[in-house]
Amino acid sequence: MLSKTEGDASSSGLLCLENETFLKEKVESVDENYIADYHEECLQMLFDREMSFGFKKSEPLVLCNYLKHVRSEAITWILKARAAFGFRFQTAYLSMIYFDRFLFRYSIDSEKSWAMRLLSIACLSLAAKMEEMEVPALSEFQIEGFNFETKTIQRMELLVLNTLEWRMSLVTPFAFLHFFITEMCKSSPPDMKVIIHLILFTMKEVNVMEHRPSVVAVAAILRALNQRLSRKAWECRMNSVSFSGFLEIEDVFTCYNLMQKVEMGKSNMQKTVNLPDLSSTRVTDPLADSSTSAK
Repeated sequence: MLSKTEGDASSSGLLCLENETFLKEKVESVDENYIADYHEECLQMLFDREMSFGFKKSEPLVLCNYLKHVRSEAITWILKARAAFGFRFQTAYLSMIYFDRFLFRYSIDSEKSWAMRLLSIACLSLAAKMEEMEVPALSEFQIEGFNFETKTIQRMELLVLNTLEWRMSLVTPFAFLHFFITEMCKSSPPDMKVIIHLILFTMKEVNVMEHRPSVVAVAAILRALNQRLSRKAWECRMNSVSFSGFLEIEDVFTCYNLMQKVEMGKSNMQKTVNLPDLSSTRVTDPLADSSTSAK
């Protein structure tokens, strides 16, 4: 057994190795190629996950006027609830992926408007369990005019889980932003408020199953960087990035053009989509974010 003096000396010796100079030298000696390889592997993993769940324009969700209306209401409530609970933007987007995928597989009668509200709650609750560290009690997920019991919400959650075959770990556009921005915006950083507005706008305008999350992410970045890219300049920009081979270029261009509507309806955007305050927005590496967990 070490004496008190010996123990203190040993501990002191170990601590000396971790002084500021030593740590700084270690950080500066990190191989940049290693970091690049790490990012490439992480990005490849995200693309693989994205493709495994199938976001296909060949399987569109046809929205009648009723579904368009209730879907718009669902998005409005989800964005309000996201802000109220302090959830991340990817949680709101993920809940709409659940919402759209569920409606693609399961039909809800137009007479059961309450069921659509209940579906909104269940999708946001499930998304929060996948993305957030702290999830409110189900009793806190309420929509004005409705008072669903916890057991009722749980039954809808189970229906969503079974309908989606328990495949809930889906990718959102926000997972790609860190990697795309790192490569595409080396000289000047984009306006993150604009990017997030564009992503949320696209979520409102089209069924999220129609465009791969990576496509939405890169289209939003390109729109935020330059609002007036010609087709030729746009193609040159896309061909210059290393990950272009993983994307369907025409799909990106379609999504890019869709986002031009933001400029046309900019003045009504906040009112229509009920977009939240983005003043404190920041982008982080999603794979290095320890707050992400499945529950």
